[in-house]
Amino acid sequence: MRMKIRTWGIAALTALLVISPLSSTKGVLVQAAGEAGKTQELLEQLPAADQFSNRVLYAAYLQNFEGAKTPDAEIIIEAAEYVSADGMVPVIKNDYEGMSGRSVLTDEEGEISWEFDVAESGLYNLSVEYYPVAGKSTDIQRTILLDGKLPFFEANYLKLPRVWGNRYDEIKVDNQGNDLRPQQIEKPMWRTLTMADTDGKYPDPYRIYLSAGRHQLTFVSQREPVMLKSLKWFQEATPSSYQEVLADWQAAGAENTSGVMLEIQAEDATYKSSPTLYPLTDRSSSAISPYSAAVVKMNTIGGNNWRLPGQWITWEIEIPESGYYHIGMHTKQSFVRGTYSARKLKIDGVTPFQEVSEVKFKYKSNWRMEVLGEQEGEGEPYLFYLTKGRHEISLEVNLASMAPMINDVEQSLLNINALYRQILMITSSSPDNYRDYQLEKKIPDLIKKLQTERDRLDQVIDSLKQISNNTGSQEALLLTMRDQLDEMVDRPDKIPQQLTSLKTNAGGLGTWMLTAREQPLQLDALYIVSPDQKLPESNNSWLAKAKHEMATFFNSFFIDYNRIGDVSDESSDARTITVWVGSGRDQSQTLKAMIDELFTPESGIQVNLELVPMHTLLQATLAGQGPDIAMGVGNDIPVNYAMRNAVKDLSKFDDFDEVAQRFRESAMVPYGYGEGVYALPEQQIFNMMFYRKDILEELNLEIPITWDDVYSMLSVLSKSHMQFGLPLTLQPQYAGQNIPPNPIYGSLLFQNNGQFYRNQGQESDLDSKTGIEVFKTWTEFYTDYKLDKEFDFANRFRTGEMPIGIADYTMYNQLSVFAPEINGLWEFVPIPGTVGEDGAIHRDTPASGTGLIMLKGIEDEEAGWEFMKWWTSEEIQTRFGREMEGLMGAAARYPTANINALEQLPWPIRDYQSLTEQLEDVRGIPEVPGGYFTGRHLVNAFYQAVNEDVPAREAIMDYVEYIQDEITLKRKEFGLSNSSGQ
Repeated sequence: MRMKIRTWGIAALTALLVISPLSSTKGVLVQAAGEAGKTQELLEQLPAADQFSNRVLYAAYLQNFEGAKTPDAEIIIEAAEYVSADGMVPVIKNDYEGMSGRSVLTDEEGEISWEFDVAESGLYNLSVEYYPVAGKSTDIQRTILLDGKLPFFEANYLKLPRVWGNRYDEIKVDNQGNDLRPQQIEKPMWRTLTMADTDGKYPDPYRIYLSAGRHQLTFVSQREPVMLKSLKWFQEATPSSYQEVLADWQAAGAENTSGVMLEIQAEDATYKSSPTLYPLTDRSSSAISPYSAAVVKMNTIGGNNWRLPGQWITWEIEIPESGYYHIGMHTKQSFVRGTYSARKLKIDGVTPFQEVSEVKFKYKSNWRMEVLGEQEGEGEPYLFYLTKGRHEISLEVNLASMAPMINDVEQSLLNINALYRQILMITSSSPDNYRDYQLEKKIPDLIKKLQTERDRLDQVIDSLKQISNNTGSQEALLLTMRDQLDEMVDRPDKIPQQLTSLKTNAGGLGTWMLTAREQPLQLDALYIVSPDQKLPESNNSWLAKAKHEMATFFNSFFIDYNRIGDVSDESSDARTITVWVGSGRDQSQTLKAMIDELFTPESGIQVNLELVPMHTLLQATLAGQGPDIAMGVGNDIPVNYAMRNAVKDLSKFDDFDEVAQRFRESAMVPYGYGEGVYALPEQQIFNMMFYRKDILEELNLEIPITWDDVYSMLSVLSKSHMQFGLPLTLQPQYAGQNIPPNPIYGSLLFQNNGQFYRNQGQESDLDSKTGIEVFKTWTEFYTDYKLDKEFDFANRFRTGEMPIGIADYTMYNQLSVFAPEINGLWEFVPIPGTVGEDGAIHRDTPASGTGLIMLKGIEDEEAGWEFMKWWTSEEIQTRFGREMEGLMGAAARYPTANINALEQLPWPIRDYQSLTEQLEDVRGIPEVPGGYFTGRHLVNAFYQAVNEDVPAREAIMDYVEYIQDEITLKRKEFGLSNSSGQ
């Protein structure tokens, strides 16, 4: 009979379904609209997608106050004069870091409020004067509340960037002659930032409506501490035109300079907004300086790393004499076809005139010299008046022209996805082609809504054509979606047949949004020159290209691309170990830089780091060509190698017990065999439950706490033709790769006091009463509730047809980057649990991960152990995690197994709390001889029960025999006793 799981009440968690305890609702909208006298009109004009999630987007908010005054007034709030704080203890500092007066340190949790008076009603900008104190090396994030309410949805995410720079002024070189990428460190300083959109949807800083009278401003901490000096309501100045500014300079007596030619290597930038903006090597052309066809030279900056709105790079220059100058740049924009990459130029923090607030770099495959003014087609380069002395020149990614189009496409995507879900509720995902669903009658204003989105996309396409002066790849995705909407308007009876393509094309709109807001640009050098000087030309001749290609081809015969950084000399007496790493080259280079900077100088041990596919480890070990240490191995490898006496028992080292305290016991479980332990954990990955807050709210569903809550939810989702996502299995990436046991089966098994093996791993326990009943419960999700066995969770979660599901927590990284249009509309929480006999809810879930092992052939095992301890330490795991996120963004957030290091990574505080809550119930799956059959045959039994209608009990019992036979065979092979003592 089916295993019963008791239900636990969840009414107390209803509040979690709201976007945020502080989120805006229609009540806020009514209040704001009332001030402008058009409440009902605004509510009716808001798009359907916004009403579903009770969001007031900034575009709708600003439209409501169209025509409002912009008073020429300043309201300065001293941060130290706060009136209340909740959930934090603000600390007042005097004359902090060179800033005279009092400032206040605010924590990464809680909120702080100030009161202020407004003399004249109108729209105001808000700026923040802040100092980024030491934290977790990520952008500071705050939610802004006005009088206790969120003015608009985007005010949830005010980001205050940190300031970064190279650790050393000079770029270091390894013993092979290659430049080493300089480590990026924080260079904190007092900064003033005007509150603005960081996603590129709005070109101008946010304006907030303030009515005359007394108000309260609140900052709610989402991530990182920060020191605040002041907040200011004011009007952001708009730069004057070039002709107006030039006239002012001429009136002041400015004159041309003569004979000045200043060259600034772009890679020598002084400050950056992100640690991803590190120097790069470019070997594509001999036109770059410095150049080498043989070794790595850090000779450029930017590229794909410098593509997101708001990212900036600053260079310091020394001007020898006051007067007019031209500004040139040696650039390559081979990233964005059909349009351009745009930058805002600032000199000493100010945009000198309107024309350089959006400097456009059009597509070209080669390096070229750009002179500001000439690339705009005006023929005459701009003159810039610079006084003698030190100045700062900054370039910031700016989407001024693209921003309205990105905003329009996001609106269309949200609305099309909302319509898709409404259609799905009527037709299901597999509609009957011969049935007329009469969608235009069942969905109010369906045709009108389709026409609105078609026309909106038409306008975006026309705008793109005007920008690029021709038809390019940029509008291809938009044209496909526009044409489909046009067809749906003409033939609404054919809409059900187009559901699949509608979903695909909606995904295309999301892809367009991602690519449109990315504006990469690579820089080799900047030039500040007198008007009488001629800038050097970029050497792109066919002869130069031919010489470059021949030189790189010749050198490829002598360069070992597998080796990273310093390579030890085998003839030296230095202690040396060889380490294999199976991750990407970026990760390997970061690790090698840390080894050369931190490990080798301190320990005296040299490390040869080699980038090798880890599935070759077995063959290399058998051939006697393996490494001393292997990193990033799967959980099944250490014990399988231990059975064959191929790895070292780490528990023999004197300080092993102390080192093991860095990890949770669950992370160590897969690496234990007999009395020994054969690996240290690197990564530990486990499941979380992801859910769409807006859709659950729309369906009046609560977050499921137990599996019985899930069953109740499934019936509601089924009526709406939506699904709950349960991960089924992993597909092997190469022949022989181990398939771990299914995590949902493992969760149900552990939550009901089951186990995978009994008698110290001598027998499979999946044929026990608990194992069989859990298997039956698991398969019934697919036989009784018809859940999909295979699906792309990220895509379905994005469209909303799978608004809730379970996935490993690294899915958070993918969704943060992959689906920007639903940022703020989803969260993750611990997985559903089972109510135990003690009345407590058990949320146990199995973990996967990677570890590092010491191979038996190592000559200096003490050196290997020192490296393993160094690598798994809190300091190094934290630094590596932060550097990887700085290098590759949030998509590369590192799932470290070190308990303390995980706490130091830049998770938003609420998400980290959810993670740690689930971590308390994470369980490790032991590895036993022959255990590789467990995951494989568990899947086989599943498919037999689900696809072939074999009773669940029979299916699992049949395949447990295969598992047991393999365990018995392997124990006999390795001379181990079995349960009968043989």
